[in-house]
Order: sequence, then C-alpha cells, then structure tokens
Amino acid sequence: MDSGYYAAMTGLVARTQALDTAASNLANAQTPGYRAEREYFRSVLLGPGAADSQLGQTVNDYGLLGGDRLSLAQGALQKTGNPLDLAIEGQGFFAIQTANGVRYTRDGSFLRAENGQLVTQAGEPVLSAQGKPIPIPPGEVTVGADGVVSVAGGAVATVGVFTFPTGTQLTPEGANRYVAPQGVPANLASGSAVHQGALESANEDVVQGSLDLIVMQRQAEMMQRALTVFHTEFNKFACEDLPRV
Repeated sequence: MDSGYYAAMTGLVARTQALDTAASNLANAQTPGYRAEREYFRSVLLGPGAADSQLGQTVNDYGLLGGDRLSLAQGALQKTGNPLDLAIEGQGFFAIQTANGVRYTRDGSFLRAENGQLVTQAGEPVLSAQGKPIPIPPGEVTVGADGVVSVAGGAVATVGVFTFPTGTQLTPEGANRYVAPQGVPANLASGSAVHQGALESANEDVVQGSLDLIVMQRQAEMMQRALTVFHTEFNKFACEDLPRV
C-alpha cells in the first residue's frame, strides 16, 4: 500500500505540473514565434548516500516531472505582405535590445521607428549580426534569405540570427521572448533562411494541444481518486487495526 501511495502522489504532482504547461501552450497557440514547452521526467533528487537508504530507494522508484524544455521545432510560416515582417526558417533567434538586456525571439513582426531604426512592436531595437541597431533609411526595403537588409538597392545591415551551443536551455520571458544563460555565447546561425513578408506561427498545434490538455486532466483526476482510496485505507487501518496491536 505504501508504494502505491508514493506512486499516486508523484503521479499527481507530475500531471498537475504538466497540466499547467499544456494550458500555457494552448493559450499561446496563436502567438507568433511562440516556442511550446514540453515536460521531461527525472527521478526524485537524492543525496550521495541514498543508495544505502531503503526509504530513498523506495521513493526513487517513481518519476517526478523534472521541468519544461523549449521545443525548437519549426512553426508554420504565414505570409503577411508586410516588407518588415521577418520569419526564420531553421534554427536561431532574432536578438532585440530591451531595457533589461538582450532578449531573443522568433517573432519577427518588426516596423520602422521614427528614428529610422528597425524595432519591435514595443519599440525595441532589432540587432544586426554585429549586435548593433539596424538603420532603415526611406525607400523600398528588401531582405534576403541571408538576412541582408537593402534599401533602394543598397545594403545597410544584416539582421542577426543567433543560435546557442547544443543543450543550452533558454528561459522564457513573457509569451515569446527568451533569456540566454549568463556566460553562454550567442553564435551566428548557419543554414537558416530569413523570409521577408512572413511571420512564423507558434509551433503548437491547437488540436493536439487540446487533446493533450484533456488527457492530462483525466490523468490528474485518476491520481486524485487513487490518493483518496489510499487515504481512506490508511484511516481505516489507524482507527480499526492499530488499536488491536
């Protein structure tokens, strides 16, 4: 009975956290450049001497949700016709300069500010491959697949598309912005293409996300019912059997 109680408890914890993640993914399914989060599992954290502990071995037989990892799968590209809308095909992120430092995003819904710079919808400068704001002089703007921005036929800058070493976990900030770990370098992407006049949709499928949410809700309810059964049995044992000992 004890092991069953542990299994139900860890299962409820895992499914509750996964339910929150699924709800967040579904809520942002229409957010441009959103990266869905996927849960992963680990064993319960144990100390160095846990291998010699009977209790530690018992608890560690059951998995707990270890956290969420960003899915870097490609989202669908949607044409907008706006020459300053940009989308990345392949790996990488645009870099933007915010009040809190450099942030990374796949949301390329940019515009030309009054000062002539390429900025986000919030007015934050988009950074070039050299990490500097990108000037957009008056004239017809074209952006090549390599990110080179040309105005009236003359190249003015290259939009930066940056990647990180394999295994780097970016921290979400808001709906579609991400923070790189301190000390981890951002490298220029290779093999990625920039599409002008398009935006990348979230890489979360609405139908699949809805099904995931329903399944996780039912799994969480099952774990709750199991815990109720074990709790009732424990109370019965404490009230009826222990007094006889």
